[in-house]
Amino acid sequence: MKLLFTNFHDGDGGGHTTYVMTLAKALATRHEVHVAVPPTSRLYLEASAEPSLHAWSQPFPNGLKRLAARQQARRRLATLLREQDFDLVHVNGSADHRLVMAAVRGLSRRPRIVLTKHNSKPMTGLGHWWRARRGTDMVIAVCDYTYRALAISPYRRCRLTTVHNGVDIAHFAPWIHSLAVVERQHCIGDPSVLLLGSNAGTAAYKGWMDLVEALALLPQDLRAQIHLLVAGRTPDAALQQRIGDLGLSEQVHFPGLLEDVRPVLAAIDAGFVLSWDVETISFACREMMAMGKPVLVSEYAGLPENIRPDVDGWLVPPRDHQAMAERLRQLLQQRADLPSMGVVARTHAEQAFGLDLFVERTETAYADLLAASR
Repeated sequence: MKLLFTNFHDGDGGGHTTYVMTLAKALATRHEVHVAVPPTSRLYLEASAEPSLHAWSQPFPNGLKRLAARQQARRRLATLLREQDFDLVHVNGSADHRLVMAAVRGLSRRPRIVLTKHNSKPMTGLGHWWRARRGTDMVIAVCDYTYRALAISPYRRCRLTTVHNGVDIAHFAPWIHSLAVVERQHCIGDPSVLLLGSNAGTAAYKGWMDLVEALALLPQDLRAQIHLLVAGRTPDAALQQRIGDLGLSEQVHFPGLLEDVRPVLAAIDAGFVLSWDVETISFACREMMAMGKPVLVSEYAGLPENIRPDVDGWLVPPRDHQAMAERLRQLLQQRADLPSMGVVARTHAEQAFGLDLFVERTETAYADLLAASR
């Protein structure tokens, strides 16, 4: 197959970047794979550095006020599509989806268009109706929750399939104890405290601040036994002030944006992803579990699909500070059980989260779509 991946993000791109690069690199061992993304994106830099991929500089301007830029971008993309004659274009958001739809008009052989639904935002309105009817051949849901939402959306007329996100379980693997201890000392220095961490980022909807608020509800003697670590962009001054007002500045740690999150994940006792918006299934959650960490997740979107409650993780209602505080209390009580739960989390990752399964299911979905289109 000759494949083109698109993505509209012009910066880091978060999970979109992880998703596209994971698939593109794996599929490039058997197919010709191209990536067309903004030149200012992390995805463009990573794809350009990968010898097996063909990276194209392609902006995806959005908004009515950028009509001239959109027309120029459409012509640029149309030229690429005409010259390369792709079998399939895999889009990953509304902005690139719209531009691809415009750019394929008039092609003698239109590539099949596949959309991955990466977030929990509702897919309603005229725009989605139009794209579902005129510019989408298949939609990939990254979790069962998303599939159910698609099944009652305008995209129900398209071919629908679920392919749960996979992670590199060879890369994200448990560290030996001695190395983990060294990293823990770098992070907090105190081996006696319970260290909970997340590599899901510091966006508000990720819910990490809810866990900070929950920690503040505990009695001082219990509160002092727990530290939190949140990797991602440094929070703004107002949030840091709030943490200080709660008396937790010394217990909430921000290592920043990390090229490699494994050292901090090795250091923690358990992970957390407490999203209350946008989220689907979370690469971060699966990476933590692959590294042998049980994970506390909110009962939101596809997050519960990652874990088996009280086996390799725990569930709490989103934004429920009291419930989170009670769970923190329970985690202190069962701290001795966390390593064995982590072993189970790793086994779960090996069985269900691996890249081979993720790539194989995506590749099969592509092949089935192309076969049905002939």
